[in-house]
Amino acid sequence: MWFSLFTGVKDVRFWDLFGDGDKLVFFVVSRIPRTLALILVGSGVSIAGFVLQQLSQNRFVSPTTSGALEAAKMGILTALIFIPNSSLFVRMLFALGFTFLTSFLFIFFVHKVKLRSTVFIPLIGLMFGSILSAVSTFFAYKHGIVQNTQEWLLGDFSSVMQGQYEAVFLVLPAVAIIYLYADKITIAGMGESFAKSLGLSYEAIVYLGLFVVSMVVSSSVVTVGAIPFLGLIVPNVVSMIVGDNFRRTLPLIAYVGAVFLLICDLMGRLIVYPYEVPIGMIVGVIGSVVFLVLILKRK
Repeated sequence: MWFSLFTGVKDVRFWDLFGDGDKLVFFVVSRIPRTLALILVGSGVSIAGFVLQQLSQNRFVSPTTSGALEAAKMGILTALIFIPNSSLFVRMLFALGFTFLTSFLFIFFVHKVKLRSTVFIPLIGLMFGSILSAVSTFFAYKHGIVQNTQEWLLGDFSSVMQGQYEAVFLVLPAVAIIYLYADKITIAGMGESFAKSLGLSYEAIVYLGLFVVSMVVSSSVVTVGAIPFLGLIVPNVVSMIVGDNFRRTLPLIAYVGAVFLLICDLMGRLIVYPYEVPIGMIVGVIGSVVFLVLILKRK
């Protein structure tokens, strides 16, 4: 957090905050919101990926491999088409609705698939997401807003400023709900028949989990764009080290996700300094390599 707050093209040092009013304003308006957004998105998307893995009973399911990111993009596009001057909150509501619906469809597909291969399920999600992305691109082309849709494909925190990132604070109640229902989500992840044998309302927990995941994904995509593979690699790496106890690993997953995103953002700021590489590209490169290693390791 400290390095993130004091790293950038504009030279701002700690002692400057007490004597330079302009730098203090810049620090409050730009640096603090950016660092908070990195922490919230990193922790929230990582936990959302873990919830999806529990509900689908597959280690390789995440917002990236379930079509959730593409669904959020489709929701934002729909809001722009029907309500061109829509506010950030309205776009987030559209993204939330589309993400929840497509996440439910994905879980439905997973339960209907007979072949329970570890790799086959995320492949279905990738194909599902590609179809959603193609439909979004078609309608964006028809309405002349293709450039806007491209911004949502690659996460970027460089434009995060005070007054433009507050939607990401929805991550906080979402994570709190997940923590409160951690034990029930764990039981639901053991299968419908097992959950019902213990008297648990399986459908209600699945709906709750998908709604919370949709909150996290939609608020992050609306604020900073899509961050690929984050919700996949962080839960897997943490689980490999400390195990699968959902309630015990949740704080650690949130912590590792936030730190990982902060490090990737610093790399993006420093690789071609004074220019900046979008964080979505950095996470995408690292995440795809780790994803491949995880697949080969499981194989």
